[in-house]
Amino acid sequence: MWSSKRWEEQRRPAQGRGEAAAQGGGGAAAQDGGGSEQRRRQRKEVRGAAAQGGGGAAATAQGGEESNGGDGGLWPKISAQNYGCFKNETYVSNSTFDNNLRALLSSLSSNMNDTGFYRAYVGRIPNRAYATALCRTDVQLDSCRSCVREASVEIANLCVNRKQSVMRKGTCTLRYSDEPIFGVRADVFCTKLLLEGTGVSNPDQFRQARGLLMDGLREEAASGGNLMKVAAGNRTVSDFQTIFALLQCTPDISSEECDACLVEADRQISECCDSGGSVKILTISCNLRYEIGPFYNISRIQEARAIISPPPPPPPVPTVPAPAPAPADSSDPPMPLLASPPPMPLLSPPLPDDDDNSSEFQKYDFATIRAATDNFSIANKLGQGGFGVVYKGKLKNDEEIAVKRLSMRSQQGDSQFNNEVLLVAKLQHRNLVRLLGFAQEGTERLLVYEFVENGSLDRYIFDPTRHCEIDWKMRQKIIEGIAKGLVYLHEDSRLRVIHRDLKAANILLDAEMNPKIADFGLARLFPRDESLLGNTGTIVGTRGYIAPEYARRGELSVKLDVYSFGVLVLEIVRGRNNNSFPNKENSETMLSFAWRNWREGTPEAMIDPTLTTTCSGSYMREILRCIHIGLLCVQENAIERPIMASVVQLLNNVSTTLSEPLQPAFFVPNSRDMELKKRKDQSINEASITELYPR
Repeated sequence: MWSSKRWEEQRRPAQGRGEAAAQGGGGAAAQDGGGSEQRRRQRKEVRGAAAQGGGGAAATAQGGEESNGGDGGLWPKISAQNYGCFKNETYVSNSTFDNNLRALLSSLSSNMNDTGFYRAYVGRIPNRAYATALCRTDVQLDSCRSCVREASVEIANLCVNRKQSVMRKGTCTLRYSDEPIFGVRADVFCTKLLLEGTGVSNPDQFRQARGLLMDGLREEAASGGNLMKVAAGNRTVSDFQTIFALLQCTPDISSEECDACLVEADRQISECCDSGGSVKILTISCNLRYEIGPFYNISRIQEARAIISPPPPPPPVPTVPAPAPAPADSSDPPMPLLASPPPMPLLSPPLPDDDDNSSEFQKYDFATIRAATDNFSIANKLGQGGFGVVYKGKLKNDEEIAVKRLSMRSQQGDSQFNNEVLLVAKLQHRNLVRLLGFAQEGTERLLVYEFVENGSLDRYIFDPTRHCEIDWKMRQKIIEGIAKGLVYLHEDSRLRVIHRDLKAANILLDAEMNPKIADFGLARLFPRDESLLGNTGTIVGTRGYIAPEYARRGELSVKLDVYSFGVLVLEIVRGRNNNSFPNKENSETMLSFAWRNWREGTPEAMIDPTLTTTCSGSYMREILRCIHIGLLCVQENAIERPIMASVVQLLNNVSTTLSEPLQPAFFVPNSRDMELKKRKDQSINEASITELYPR
């Protein structure tokens, strides 16, 4: 683990423009960034390096302060970056740990989100690699990801074969280890930076104002919750000076540990920089910075907070007498009458945001949509779901549309309508169906979508005659497209979403057979830390696609969608519906069938017979890999399932070795499985890579 060493102090002499000085012990040259005369003054740095206790292992702390990333040129740029290579014990190149670490580092940047923090591990103990990455909250997401990407490459090159390292680059800090580091405070490897000559006219008054500011911000940062621990603010010292400060902790440590880390960082100021007007104290688990004059982007911090803040609960709907139900349209099938909701206030279209095409979202006149569907003619009926009927329509400009007429006899009709109008309008991706707008009149609720020519996936893969129309390359494209759509929902969209009802019937296919995820009536927003959303009182979804932790305990996370995706992959490969699969002799499910054949070394039994007769050897390897990935996605323990970003990497990079899957959820053993259970496995394939599992 990380251990402390006494602080070591070194001074760097004043430098002029373009003049370099030798870095004591590190050989790094420092160069003035060409800022104002005030900024070209003497700087003092104090660095502490951590040594591995017990074995006398040295810690390498290579020189350098932060580069200008996100700082607006306030701090001069120098040639070397801060990094530390810890623990004498090394790993062997191309070993399991090496492969795990490389996979982990390459994935960090793409998984950074608006909180500015990400943590993940790869592999199984004892070859598991852990990593965390933290960006300053006030930098834009693109800059954060770029910083982490560069740090991931540099740390691997600078700390070759070292099992524990840390890199501080620009506005981000990256750390990896062979031992658990999540939620563990580490205030070692401290860099203290003082920009001298910034002008403190009254030191005593300045220290008092600084102390009051730090106390308030430290309390605010520590109480920030498990998604983001940051605070920024200012305090006036005199008529001519105002202190601006930003304090931040990694959000995985507790409030108490965050407070303790920042207290220690504040204490370091008195040891090195008590009279300084511009100071940075940077550790692994917390950062502290203050200056005379603004330096942070408060708007970005507020934006990040707004994104992760839960929406306010909807106002209660007053109970009023229900109006008489409207006469049923001849195209509507008989449905039980539960309740007729009160008239709902007309919604206004959501305001346009930064996502593409959101400005096209609109409120349609109800009569216009009625006319476009020929008064909801049964001849235009495309299908029917749990919440209503879908019709094809054509607007006056000849644009074809799909119209979902929600059944207001369902108590969930209004909920689904609001969910899709307020949520899907902000989601724009080539693998998501596009919501064009809505219409409503009285108790009628209509959702207007783009028309997707080839209908739903289930009409192809589950049809005994039509499933032969989609060959392997087409099925592969569908699998990859669904995976990319889920990555957008889970990682890349402004609103991070769990779909909760992913199945073949909710995958639409366009003219080129590109998949589009549809039906967001059950979708839920979730916090941006890849963690458990919480427990839900009502379990919704479709039998056969619901993950066990959700079905049994109501635990909701992105791993619910991962499980559903795994089932869907196996269905696409097999060409049969999971819910119509049971073997009459032993009630074997599709997952049991897939697992039994995997264990017996006959996974090709899972392949649609129409594919085995038409696919070459290379295609067969791709199909078997998809079965393997599908089994990884349906494992019993949610933590063992990969995230969707990892799934996309596995689908696109066939050279990446896959880990062995564990027994799937809802496994129904047959007699052969019971016999296998009596035998104990003697070995584990340690050459495999277990994919990313955020905690």
